[in-house]
Amino acid sequence: MSERAPLLNSTKSLDHELVNQGHMACPGCGAVLAMRYVLSVLGPKTIVCLPACCWSVISGRHPTSALNVPLFHTAFETAAAVATGVRGALTAKGDTETHVLAWAGDGGTFDIGLQALSGAAERNEDIIYVCYDNEAYMNTGVQRSSATPPGAWTTTTPSAQPETQDKKDIMGILAAHRIPYAATAAIAYPEDLMNKVRKARDTRGMRFLHIFCPCPTGWRTAPDMTVELARGAVQSKVFPIYEVENGETWRLTMEPEGRPVADYIKSQGRFAHVDDAAIAQYQAATDHRWEQLMKRIQMSST
Repeated sequence: MSERAPLLNSTKSLDHELVNQGHMACPGCGAVLAMRYVLSVLGPKTIVCLPACCWSVISGRHPTSALNVPLFHTAFETAAAVATGVRGALTAKGDTETHVLAWAGDGGTFDIGLQALSGAAERNEDIIYVCYDNEAYMNTGVQRSSATPPGAWTTTTPSAQPETQDKKDIMGILAAHRIPYAATAAIAYPEDLMNKVRKARDTRGMRFLHIFCPCPTGWRTAPDMTVELARGAVQSKVFPIYEVENGETWRLTMEPEGRPVADYIKSQGRFAHVDDAAIAQYQAATDHRWEQLMKRIQMSST
């Protein structure tokens, strides 16, 4: 993994620049890139509903904000519920142009916010929900979430007792709700990510985006490796890039190279304790998940 994945050349490549300089993110934070790309497409007519997460800190303390759009801070478990209420209020006022964006981490999506998210998806609320996934509760001290991969160190899964559970299939859960649009994306591929945001923007009903965002602090990696790590996850098939329409049509949007999972694992301090046997198991599990995804895609195209 020696090749550095390029970012967009400059802010001129973005439709809108709505994330201010001087925010409170850690150096190399992938979640900041994700927010920049998403808001670039959605534009200034966007209201962000933000539960407890890293971005609660990144955005800054009231009355300041790192975002040039309205920002609604809310409780950990309520991102989708609050976004539903904001959407209803805008609709009652006759405002059909403003986008409502629920923005939550993996802890507030996979775990604490899952009930509200499922309810909004079941009702097909007209909101965009983004989960920026850094695979742990990074804001509160790097505790494991149900998005934490097997073998990973966190403060609640120390090296002597690392994470043993498989990562939750959040896309499968949302697809089972048969919402109009759901997609995965990674910050290493901004064009693909922003194309999916455009598709979500132009679709009505519940839309869900799962964005892979490495975290240097929690992953024990150098800040300048963030984009490279996101690329490695995609190219090793650890994090496939695809989209699902109406829970039925599954479509791969990027064909990975099929790099060894070992290259991805060994570049992260959170896996420093993992031996070759465990890496072989991770490779086998990754291959199995990829095969299952390919079966879904093939079945949906017949």
